[in-house]
Amino acid sequence: VQLQAYGGGLVQAGGSLRLSCAASGTIFSINAVGWYRQAPGKQREMVATVSPGGSINYADSVKGRFTITRTDHKNTFYLYMNSLKPEDTATYYCYADIFVTGPDYGVDAWGKGTQVTVSS
Repeated sequence: VQLQAYGGGLVQAGGSLRLSCAASGTIFSINAVGWYRQAPGKQREMVATVSPGGSINYADSVKGRFTITRTDHKNTFYLYMNSLKPEDTATYYCYADIFVTGPDYGVDAWGKGTQVTVSS
């Protein structure tokens, strides 16, 4: 199972980006998915997560600006980032809890990260 993240880049403050994460390999179903980020010198932090039932959590710092969605039939999920701020600059990682061959065997998968840089 692999996750591939797309969509990072350089954007001015106030701008928008959309990150995508596609899961590939042997997949029975995808449980929880999420986005995390890590800025230089800081610990990795949760940005947003969504359960298969649609329960969503956001970090307080991104509430009202970021939106996480998932498209299970495409094994893909997204992070829409609006009103970006310089403090959003970080490497963004996608995460998924994936059932590989059935609901009794799950693995944690991480993407390699995509850089988001917000200039002031």
